[in-house]
Parts: sequence; C-alpha cells; structure tokens
Amino acid sequence: MPWVRIASGIIAIAIALSLIVLGGWYFTIGFGIIVYLGQMEVFDLVRAKGINPAARTTLIVSQVLLVTAHISPPVADAILALAGTFICFYLLFQPKFATIADVAASILALFYGAYLPSFWIRLRDLGADSAGPLPLGGYWPESFSWAVLPSGLVVTFVAFMCIWGADIGAYFFGKAFGRTPLSNISPKKTVEGAVFGIGASASMGILGAWSMGWPIWWMTGTALGTIIGISSLLGDLTESLMKRDAGVKDSGTLIPGHGGMLDRTDSYVFTGPLVYYFVQYLVPLLDRY
Repeated sequence: MPWVRIASGIIAIAIALSLIVLGGWYFTIGFGIIVYLGQMEVFDLVRAKGINPAARTTLIVSQVLLVTAHISPPVADAILALAGTFICFYLLFQPKFATIADVAASILALFYGAYLPSFWIRLRDLGADSAGPLPLGGYWPESFSWAVLPSGLVVTFVAFMCIWGADIGAYFFGKAFGRTPLSNISPKKTVEGAVFGIGASASMGILGAWSMGWPIWWMTGTALGTIIGISSLLGDLTESLMKRDAGVKDSGTLIPGHGGMLDRTDSYVFTGPLVYYFVQYLVPLLDRY
C-alpha cells in the first residue's frame, strides 16, 4: 500500500473517531458533509450515462432528512416520502421532459445516498441523555470506560470496527491467499478474501458484544459481525457496479490513494439500518429471556 494511501486512511479514521465520540450536531454535520460529497459523486456517475437527475433539489431535501433524523428520527421516515414526492414534482415541471432514468437516479441518490446513511445518526444518538455539556450537544468523556459511555457511541464504534476489520481482513488476506474470483463486478475481489473479511468482522462483533454485556454475547456478536461483514461487502459491490456501468475506475479523486468519497464509504451504506434495527429490536428481545 502506498504511503499516501496509508496516511489518508489514518487521517480519515481520526476524523471518524472524533465525530463518533463528539456525537450531537458534530456527528450530524460531519455526516451531512460526507453525504453531500457522496451524492455529488453519484450524480457524476449517472450523468456519465446521459442521465439528468434533479441534483440540487435532491441535495437540499437530503440535508433536511439528515437534520430531521437527529431531531426526531420517526419524522425522518415521513421526510423520505415527502422528499421523493417533491423531487418528482420538480422533475415534472422542468422545461425539458424528464425521463424514467432521471426520476430513478434522483430517487436512488435520495434513498441510497441519504436515507440509508441517516441511520448512522439515529444509531449514534442512542443514549444521548448521557451526553456531556459541550456546545451543539457534543460529548467528550472523562473516562473511556465502556460503562460510562453513551450506548450509541459504543455501538457505533463497534460497528465501525467490524467494517474496518472486514475491509482490512479481506484486502490483506485476499492479496496473500485469494485465488477464486468473487464476482465479475469487481475482478480483484476473491472468495477467500470475502470469507476472511466476514470472519474478521464477526470476531470484532463478538468482542464488542462481550464488552457491552449483551445477552448470549457469543451468538449476538457473531450475528452482528456477520451481518455487518456481508452488508459492507454488498455495499462495496453495489458501488463497483455503478462505477463499472459508468465506465470509471474511481467515483472521484477526493481522497488521495483511495479515490472518491463513495470509494471509502460504500461499505457503510447498507450497514447502518441493519445495525440500528439489530440493536433496537433484536438485542432487547433476547435480553427479556
């Protein structure tokens, strides 16, 4: 791995960890910037196919959705429907007739680029009652003991560790031992790398579940890590499919050595909602028994 790739990766991890710890509006605003940059790359990909999405309208309603996810998560689901309606309304009254592809690409950018990532904001906000007195609802712990940290901070950190474990494990193990191609969508990925990456994610999940004192921690941790490993892989392949269809190698050039914002965040898109609902519904259900 080139040094520039390692350096930019370390900086990205440092920023991510800072936002996770601070939470509040810091996390929401930081995530809003990431979503904005990612959506811009989605629009560049679809424009390469001759599609004209409602870019500005989608960007605006997406930020409204993210802010709402922080203020009132249940209302964010309603905002999704209203935002989709507004986008279609906008496209209907353009001087040039919109195509099915224009509408589909706009809704894709809204759903894939904003709504699904918004679950990370909901996840980090869990246990926000214990947030510290920093401005903008920020939190900085006096101690990094799991027992005193907000539950949303801990779960978000564990989920990120699972994703990092899956990505790093798949990359290095695939490079060293990968022989069987996983998919024509991404020729460099191998079955061996994918299996090891999911296993690494499951290991991180088990460690996280044990440290959080979850019921049947070895089972819930394995399930969480496996779900994250698979969903992060699917997110990676989905973005690879979009790039392949657009005829580009990277979604952008924003991050030195890594490509665009989507190239670094594709593993998180499908993962957020799954982790949020796993923590909100499945873990409490097991805790009753």
